[in-house]
Amino acid sequence: MSGEVQAAAVLGGFSESEQQEDAGAPRRLPRQRRLGLGDWLLPAYAIMAFVFLLIPIVYTFVFSFNDSIKSNIAWRGFTLDKWLNVCSVEGGAVCEAFGNSIVIGLVATVIATTLGTMIALALVRYRFRARSAISLLLFLPMATPEVVLGAGLAAQFLAVGVAKDMTTIILAHTMFCISFVVVTVKARVASLDPALEEAGRDLYGSPAQVFWRVTFPLLTPGIIAAALLSFALSFDDFIITNFNSGSVSTFPKYVYISASRGIPAEANVIASAVFLFAIALVIVAQVSRAARAKRLAKLG
Repeated sequence: MSGEVQAAAVLGGFSESEQQEDAGAPRRLPRQRRLGLGDWLLPAYAIMAFVFLLIPIVYTFVFSFNDSIKSNIAWRGFTLDKWLNVCSVEGGAVCEAFGNSIVIGLVATVIATTLGTMIALALVRYRFRARSAISLLLFLPMATPEVVLGAGLAAQFLAVGVAKDMTTIILAHTMFCISFVVVTVKARVASLDPALEEAGRDLYGSPAQVFWRVTFPLLTPGIIAAALLSFALSFDDFIITNFNSGSVSTFPKYVYISASRGIPAEANVIASAVFLFAIALVIVAQVSRAARAKRLAKLG
């Protein structure tokens, strides 16, 4: 027993001496990691890409204040006349083209969003024949080149004997926008919890009441996202529109035709206004979302 006590005392002495040595020794500072190639290459690439994307937008906005006459390529001086008299060029052709694009985009968006939402609900909630084939066919307009799609639609309208005007543009835009709506809303429908709708039915709600008071509010974010995407695609489209527009002018078509003789500064004004409106819309959405989250946090 005395031998065990002595061994414990010896070990304790060793441990105390080691602790004293460790306390007296200077601490080693952690090595600073050297900056590698990836530490500065990736941020530099991101900055370059961001600048590259912003250059056309900055150019468009700056040259909307150019005191140009025919061509808007060389800087001639600062003026606000282009913003104050945007519809004065070529008898208001640029404003007419912009108005046509707005009308076509809104009508095509409403039709495509309505039909696409119903198709998405049917594909997710119901089982029927040719369901897989329909899902595959809906992806074809998204994968088909716009030249092929526009030429095919133009050939169909010509074969049926339909005159090309704003109606044919709306039909063409609705056709290719439906696919994007179905894909967007379908993902939202698949993520819904069926228990919420079952709770509405347990509370003696009719199918219409359950849909409009439970299902539709839950689908609203997906539907709004699909509608915004459809409007952006319709407003920005040129190739399919050029094949099926006839004599009707849209804003992208007007810019393309004007490029041969010089795009007027009024077109830059409209493009800048659309960009600023989109930025303002995003800011309002973010501010409202933050305010809503703050209210919910206070309630919680």
